[in-house]
Amino acid sequence: MALTDKEVQHVATLARIRLSAEELPHYTKEVNGILKWIEQLQEVNTDGVEALSSVSEQLLPWRADVVTDGGYQEAVLKNATNAQYGCFAVPKVIE
Repeated sequence: MALTDKEVQHVATLARIRLSAEELPHYTKEVNGILKWIEQLQEVNTDGVEALSSVSEQLLPWRADVVTDGGYQEAVLKNATNAQYGCFAVPKVIE
């Protein structure tokens, strides 16, 4: 599946990337090269291959899910410019 200059320009606009008329053919060629490579990868037979998330079988250590911090509400709010009801108070931004 090859993209045209117009389609690449549309994608660039959506991504907020400004491409000049001189740059457009270069990027069209680059994107089409990437798409060709993806098509080539899709031809590989992966039947029976398990999904891989890491090349090493390291297990992450589990820890107890306990609260080890807290109880500093007054100290935290001491530096707040505006605190109400034990919380940071901010100006209303939505009517």
